[in-house]
Amino acid sequence: MSVSPPTDPLLVPTTDTAGYVDIDDDTPADEAAERTRAWVLEHVPAAWRDAAPGGAAAIRAVRSRADYEAWYPVFGASGLVAPTWPRPYGGLGVSGSVARAIEAELRPYNLGRLNPLGLNLAAPALFAHGTEEQRLRFLPRIVRAEELWCQLFSEPGAGSDLASLATRAERDGDEWVVTGQKVWTTWAHLSHFGVLLARTTPDEPKRRGITYFLVDLHQPGVEVRPLRHITGDIDFNEVFLDATRVPDAYRVGEVGQGWKVANATLSGERQMVSGSGSGGVDRIGGSGATRLVTAARDRSVRGLPGGWDDPVVRQQIVRLYSEERIRGWTNDRIRAGLKAGRAPGPESSVGKVHQGGLNQRIQLLATDLLGPDAMAWEAGPLEAPTAVDAYCESLPYVIEGMLRSRANTIEGGTTEVNRNIIGERVLGLPREPDPWQDAPWRDVPRS
Repeated sequence: MSVSPPTDPLLVPTTDTAGYVDIDDDTPADEAAERTRAWVLEHVPAAWRDAAPGGAAAIRAVRSRADYEAWYPVFGASGLVAPTWPRPYGGLGVSGSVARAIEAELRPYNLGRLNPLGLNLAAPALFAHGTEEQRLRFLPRIVRAEELWCQLFSEPGAGSDLASLATRAERDGDEWVVTGQKVWTTWAHLSHFGVLLARTTPDEPKRRGITYFLVDLHQPGVEVRPLRHITGDIDFNEVFLDATRVPDAYRVGEVGQGWKVANATLSGERQMVSGSGSGGVDRIGGSGATRLVTAARDRSVRGLPGGWDDPVVRQQIVRLYSEERIRGWTNDRIRAGLKAGRAPGPESSVGKVHQGGLNQRIQLLATDLLGPDAMAWEAGPLEAPTAVDAYCESLPYVIEGMLRSRANTIEGGTTEVNRNIIGERVLGLPREPDPWQDAPWRDVPRS
């Protein structure tokens, strides 16, 4: 895939809408749903449509990841990936009610977005603080997943206290020279671009001396080193920046105002990891608690322990199902606010705090349902379950989901940090004392 070099910062924008579905902001919701159904019949392969009544697991049985990636340009060119976005940016420019009607038609076919960090992290910052040239350059390619994105925020000495970050960016004419190290960067090894926070004015207090950049990762001076999970998978990475050059045209917002820009990205991240499918929920398919109901009923049918006929198991599952519904309603309110033009606020931290613990409880119960079988399993390549029976029997798959879920209360901002945000911004409690808050960054002690 071709990526623009730093010396040619803003490519001619791609705004061709020839392949878009015939839906716009004047289309009634019921008509939009009908046109979406027609698009599905024409463009979604028949085998995927036929498998849809069986749910996500049945679709995975007939659709490999490679198949989906090969087909995805059709989806990306339709405008349906982000239908509320304006047409020049890759969407359809429709209202929230029309977008919900569209999504209801697409949902049975499990058409996941292949560029979630671009859609949920980079895009909010570009919408809120980017220039029109930046939006036209990047957003259509984000929608089509032609350029994948990651987030270059956390550092070895600046995780929970992100504002203390030490990566430096120094102006050199029309470019910036960036040097530093980032860590826990999700999918950097797959990404073309990253959103980056770097310190540009070390004499300012830590939150006022940061600037927000868009960095091309396919250039000299960028080294990505994968970090392997306890499960054996690779999601996180270290990223080393050694005199990496970033055009000033890739700066988002004013110099020294990066913390303000970053809040749009951080709120989008918290919202993303507080939704269904976040951080391991997909490993038990769609709605985690609903999937537990199916698995427990199957165990009862087969006469296995831990089935739906056990009242304790039923109560555990229904409690989780209730929590999941409450979390879903909270997320609906956040999305409604976003569609109404309001920036994501501290309510995204509420969802993130809840979802992190909720998914861990769902994953632990999924493992508990397996009983003693969960204590011994053969390691090897992990494949998605293709049916309810396979769900109960594919032990590595279920246990991998449980192990992966331990990161849920760390990624996207730790639960402890997000509880502080809720206390200060939602409950109005006093800020945690920080004797270095107004001191120049260069004078602040760092690990």
